[in-house]
Amino acid sequence: MNGMIAMAYLLSAVMFILSLGGLSSHETARRGNLYGMVGMTVAIIATIAGVATGALWMVAVAMVVGASIGLALARRVAMTQMPQMVALLHSFVGLAAVLIGWGGFLDPQVTLRGAAHVVHSTEIYLGVFIGAITLTGSLVAFCKLQGLVSGKPLTLPARHWLNLTAILACIVLGIGFVPAEVSTGTLINLLLMTAIALLLGIHLVAAIGGADMPVVISMLNSYSGWAAAATGFMLGNDLLIVVGALVGSSGAILSYIMCRGMNRSFISVILGGFGSEGGVVSDDEVEGEVVSISQQDLADDLKVAEKIIIVPGFGMAVAHAQQAVSDLTDRLRKMGKTVRFGIHPVAGRLPGHMNVLLAEANVPYDIVLEMDEINPDFPSTDLVLVIGANDTVNPDAVEKPGSPIAGMPVLEVWKADKVVVLKRSMASGYAGVANPLFYKENARMLFGDAKDSLQGVLGKINS
Repeated sequence: MNGMIAMAYLLSAVMFILSLGGLSSHETARRGNLYGMVGMTVAIIATIAGVATGALWMVAVAMVVGASIGLALARRVAMTQMPQMVALLHSFVGLAAVLIGWGGFLDPQVTLRGAAHVVHSTEIYLGVFIGAITLTGSLVAFCKLQGLVSGKPLTLPARHWLNLTAILACIVLGIGFVPAEVSTGTLINLLLMTAIALLLGIHLVAAIGGADMPVVISMLNSYSGWAAAATGFMLGNDLLIVVGALVGSSGAILSYIMCRGMNRSFISVILGGFGSEGGVVSDDEVEGEVVSISQQDLADDLKVAEKIIIVPGFGMAVAHAQQAVSDLTDRLRKMGKTVRFGIHPVAGRLPGHMNVLLAEANVPYDIVLEMDEINPDFPSTDLVLVIGANDTVNPDAVEKPGSPIAGMPVLEVWKADKVVVLKRSMASGYAGVANPLFYKENARMLFGDAKDSLQGVLGKINS
């Protein structure tokens, strides 16, 4: 029996590796999801088969309740709410790690001595520590993404010293906890560390501004993986260790890629992101004049243009405009236009957020290009449509060394013959800085809801 379970775990691990490989590109994403589902199904069946308890009915009840909640959420949550959903799911992993750690500590059947006790105590301590930070950090990220709390970074006085003090306190408590036998003293140590870690998770993410939220999501993904790996060590489950390590390492790599895409260090993001949410650009901050455009004018420009690039941002997600974008793209391509998309690595609130939304609207994969691929083509482009993007198309990133976003790689849309920005208002992006793109001579602004605007433009093209 044990051999069959081990083989099932090996198959699951292979499926999870194939799943990660499949999710690395749009063309194979569906297959990657399928691999992941097969791997998880096999893992659950094998785990249940290896449970040495007569209370399997309790496991069955828990599975039915969890599956029902998951199915209901999957049907109700829109793709635009996926970042919030991911953050919430990360909190569940953190909660599981904390509960399992405490369960392992309070289990009266565990009577280890010597080195085995030290290893077991270390597993418990690290699992609870990482899990607690993941739990509260993910909940704060969810609240920020959902708009339940402000997206502005919480900048407490001496916040870096507070973080350092909290970490040092956890280390000191761990030194007293790990080698000692289970007692009232070790209970207090673990309890204090849990409380400090919960507060640390809140403070770490609260201090990060909305502009860095994509990195926060991938960072929490990494944390949840390491929490799962620690849980695997506590339970002696090899598959959980492997899967946790896969998620933790891939999340860390993705965080690095995201930070590189923003020209920022991972440490600087952890210590507090730049910017605030909802700032407003004043007329005296940049030179030039904002020129608005009508739906009819944009329709006329699209009829004349031959090479068109569409740059989506989080505003497209907020307006649920991805289907309208897809419909407009289909119409333009049928008219013989060359239409492509330029995607910034940190566009939206989740790594790959824009890609997922465009895929949901059935935009062909081959015309969706990453920033490095599309940037050289802007000078030869007739018209660029910027839909709800702001910081990722800000010229100050390359033209103004003193800007808060200086050095951040951006989509150089201003190099095209003409740029039309679809936006609700002149509010700044999450970095809270002005965008001189809106004031350039070749730029026009189409104010209003992106979905309504695009549907109106499409109607005028068809008329």
